[in-house]
Amino acid sequence: MQAFIEAHEVTIRLGCFFGIFALMAGWELIAPRRALSVPKLLRWANNLGLVALNTLLLRLLFPAAAVGVAAVAAEQDWGLLNHYQVGFWPALLIAVIAMDFVIWLQHVMVHAVPLLWRLHRVHHADLDYDVTTGARFHPIEIILSMLIKFATILLLGPPVVAVILFEVILNGMAMFNHGNVKLPEALDRTLRSLLVTPDMHRVHHSVEDDEANSNFGFNLSIWDRLFGTYRQQPRAGHEGMSIGIHHFRDAQQVDRLPGMLLLPFIGQISGYAINRRQWQDKES
Repeated sequence: MQAFIEAHEVTIRLGCFFGIFALMAGWELIAPRRALSVPKLLRWANNLGLVALNTLLLRLLFPAAAVGVAAVAAEQDWGLLNHYQVGFWPALLIAVIAMDFVIWLQHVMVHAVPLLWRLHRVHHADLDYDVTTGARFHPIEIILSMLIKFATILLLGPPVVAVILFEVILNGMAMFNHGNVKLPEALDRTLRSLLVTPDMHRVHHSVEDDEANSNFGFNLSIWDRLFGTYRQQPRAGHEGMSIGIHHFRDAQQVDRLPGMLLLPFIGQISGYAINRRQWQDKES
């Protein structure tokens, strides 16, 4: 099984990506959670255009990608899991959970460090929230994220299959929890005890600073609960909340590919985004 997965890694990843994308896109079309403020075709053309640009850039810069780094680490016995030889299944579980935590911590840091927030706000500036938002990132942030992933793999030494599995989970859960969909309340409540649901993560895309600086997880919800960044619901409700960033409300700027690429270089560097965790009623 391991050999089959490694040999067909690209096919598996692409099949899962397009399958989950089609499922979420169809779900959004049949039963959208919120009405969109920008025409879907326009947003999708630009968001997916950014995805295509990022994919091409990563292939040019890192042909072997994360799976290649994991293979080299395994051959050279680099990393903790290779050093201690804990066995395949424990190593698989430890690796997926550890890499999930690193992604959570990385997400916190791109909100905490002003220069990184300038890059990450491309993701948050989307005026709507749907399956394409989950892959909308500035190319520089994508490159930095890949380098962090490489460093994590070299330090941890995960099995190659674990990296493939994690990449599938990363892409699939990003599309799922950015979906413009609603789960039945009982199912949402049960799932979010372990996993990040669309309603849970949507709070993170609120224009309100204290809501945006919560629910950083993309897969496991336990990190936000453990570190005190969990928020159950937005104040205005999911239909009434505003998505995006207060000072970037022009669709010509934030929902067009040229504007997205230039967004990190607009304006002065301000204070730490994550420190803005207070909210005051504007009418009080």
